[in-house]
Amino acid sequence: MTLRIGILGAARIAPAACIKPARHTDGVEVVAIAARDQAKARAFATKHGIDRVHASYADLLADPEIDAVYNPLPNGLHGAWTLRSIDAGKHVLCEKPFTANAAEATMVTEQIEAQDRVVMEAFHYRYHPMMRSALEVIARGELGQITRVDTTMCIPLPLRNDIRYQLDLAGGSLMDIGCYAVHLWRTLAGAEPSVVSAEAKTLSAGIDRWTSARFAAGEVEGTMTCALLSSSLLRLSAKVTGTEGTMSLFNPLGPQAYNRTRIRTRSGSRVEHAVRIPTYTFQMAAFRDAVIDGAPFPTTPRDAIATMSIIDAVYEATGLGPRQPSAT
Repeated sequence: MTLRIGILGAARIAPAACIKPARHTDGVEVVAIAARDQAKARAFATKHGIDRVHASYADLLADPEIDAVYNPLPNGLHGAWTLRSIDAGKHVLCEKPFTANAAEATMVTEQIEAQDRVVMEAFHYRYHPMMRSALEVIARGELGQITRVDTTMCIPLPLRNDIRYQLDLAGGSLMDIGCYAVHLWRTLAGAEPSVVSAEAKTLSAGIDRWTSARFAAGEVEGTMTCALLSSSLLRLSAKVTGTEGTMSLFNPLGPQAYNRTRIRTRSGSRVEHAVRIPTYTFQMAAFRDAVIDGAPFPTTPRDAIATMSIIDAVYEATGLGPRQPSAT
């Protein structure tokens, strides 16, 4: 069986996150695209060798020769179009964050679970061997009991008109690069934190360009920091501290460019490098296996509810308040 994928929107992330991985994954093919701007959709299809261009998102969902949908629409539209996709009988690979807030994530998840469709949130880093190895270090007890986790995700986005800075599209640094920092904290800690405190710096009303929070989960504490515009131009890292040692991760989101895991314990120090293959390639293979073979996967809709609940709590603590779904 070949998994045939249609793309909703000619998003900038689509080539790296969907089109190229599909070409490098057996049994997967991108067959169609739809966008609000028809000229843009046709140009995108021509550039990337996509055979069919549909006149609307609804037409793409009605295409019987499409098995699954890649949803890279703006944050505030993720929930609505994921629901429309599963209602049309399609499986969905949905870009992060899963929805605009936890309430929407819960509503979407309940409807997904009433149907026999695979819906995967695209936290691509979670499928790479770098992260698998890091979790094995923790599981083996090399670091002892985990006491602290700190995650930092800062990238430069100086374009003030970018959709990631639009409140009506559920934008903000925490919703964009920050959701990785939250998800990575949860993954490494193996626990669901409460928000001890949080602060944000805004670019415009309601839109955070930098956010930092203190977390606590039982015996584990730590911080999450994210930014789209700050003095930390580019920092993608995490540190796990235990009673027997520490582990530092550098660039878990883009290990194909460069990656490093440094482990220090009482028995010594070592540096590990994972394969420099894009995270998206491993994610696409996992999505294929989930759809075709029913294989389990970690970034489920239920997992998304937990992530969105923490994001909401951080926004509440900053005084900005949770994001809201966009009008469709």
